Amino acid sequence: MSGTHLVVWQLSDGKRGHERQVEGLLAGLARQRALDVHRIAVARTFVGHAANALARRFPAADGLPDPALVIAAGSACQAALLAARRARGGRSVYLMRPALPWRWFDAVVVPRHDDPPAAPNVIQSEGALNPVRPAAQRAAELGLVLLGGPSTHHAWDSAAIVQQIERRLARAPRRDWVVTDSRRSPPELAAALRGLERDGVRYVPAAECAPGWLPGELGRAAEVWVSADSVAMIYEALSGGGLVGVLDVPSKRRDRITRIAQALHARGWIMRGEEDAPASPPSALDEGGRVAALLLQRWPELGGAGGAP
Repeated sequence: MSGTHLVVWQLSDGKRGHERQVEGLLAGLARQRALDVHRIAVARTFVGHAANALARRFPAADGLPDPALVIAAGSACQAALLAARRARGGRSVYLMRPALPWRWFDAVVVPRHDDPPAAPNVIQSEGALNPVRPAAQRAAELGLVLLGGPSTHHAWDSAAIVQQIERRLARAPRRDWVVTDSRRSPPELAAALRGLERDGVRYVPAAECAPGWLPGELGRAAEVWVSADSVAMIYEALSGGGLVGVLDVPSKRRDRITRIAQALHARGWIMRGEEDAPASPPSALDEGGRVAALLLQRWPELGGAGGAP
């Protein structure tokens, strides 16, 4: 503790996807406790961090107050997380399936679709944690289309994707649609998306999106369609609280990742094809807040149930 603030070390490997997971938990904690967060860049040297763990030292945090929590995501941060915990104390929280023994961490937060084992220190989440929250006022006319690209699990067909988008735009002509792509999107997709532009339809290339723009828009949008390959974005859309649909993308094989959209559709959470509303849409997901509450309840020294305010 630092006065009345909970001291948190955020270990970072510099990868945006990993940082967003940590930011999701930090945002959930910040809604329940005052925080004093210190971001520590972690070099990707497993041997060095393992040696530090054995020697109970963590020089990257020299001069910082002792942590109550040390949080990390990404394989490069695993040994550093253990070194920080052994050197300076605090509870270690790892947000992903670890390659190291799970029992070495005080808490491991893993998406349900990654099939984590049942263990006292394992918390299942609905998708990866993220910081998206509903806006105070929703823009009833705003629709978003978010596109990825080919990946380890999915192939890609730009023409088929554009056809699906055109059908969706035709079904909701009164919406103001914003279409954006990602770093994974193939070059030919941009030209096709520019061809969709007209009154009520705007294409914004990912390279032109300001930091923080998309999370804010997800919180405002009434309707969001995401290509099936973009699993993290599907859960971010569900966290924004609007209606969520998934555009079909060909899969390379049937596995836990390619089955996610099917599973969410079976639960009634998302739309597919020509549907105009999910069968049983959930309230906006707040997995960061839920996991934060569980950790505060589990460890009273953090000021949760039974602890200090």
